[in-house]
Amino acid sequence: MTRMTSLLERNEQFARTYSPVALAPPTAEVLVVTCLDHRVDPAIILGLELGEAPVIRNAGGRVTEAVIDDVAFLAFLAEQLFGDQGATDTLFEVAVVHHTQCGTSLLVDPTFRHQAAEATGQSEAALEASAVSDPHATVKADVERLLTSPLLSPKVSVSGHVYDIATGRVTTTLDARYPQWSR
Repeated sequence: MTRMTSLLERNEQFARTYSPVALAPPTAEVLVVTCLDHRVDPAIILGLELGEAPVIRNAGGRVTEAVIDDVAFLAFLAEQLFGDQGATDTLFEVAVVHHTQCGTSLLVDPTFRHQAAEATGQSEAALEASAVSDPHATVKADVERLLTSPLLSPKVSVSGHVYDIATGRVTTTLDARYPQWSR
């Protein structure tokens, strides 16, 4: 028996009633970027069902170069596979969701950040830049980072939200908008 045993048993229950979802545009037309924190499960907090929205999760839910690359690829893929389905001027919205009480806030402390750098091999500057101590501020910065990327399709909008761990509520910090250079 491993730690996965009970999860594999749950999967067996899931598989008994499973119906495959065909390759098609996600029905919610939203891509969620959020934290990997186990208290922030976007399927639960946003009520997502299978096939509704792709989700990218990383430490802090930060918009990194890898996230930008993934969003650019997904926009390309959506345009190629489903460009003739639905509106021609829009593909999907990227919802960047940061949260309160994020573990990355510990990276603000120089001693902790130094120890984390030694343990992970990442630079202290990169770790400091990934800290989410004020999710309302960092989500704004990440929305701007994505909106100003030359890789972002002009058919993709970006919004910013904060999930409050204490209340379970998601609030909008920045409404969806398209890159300034695209309109």
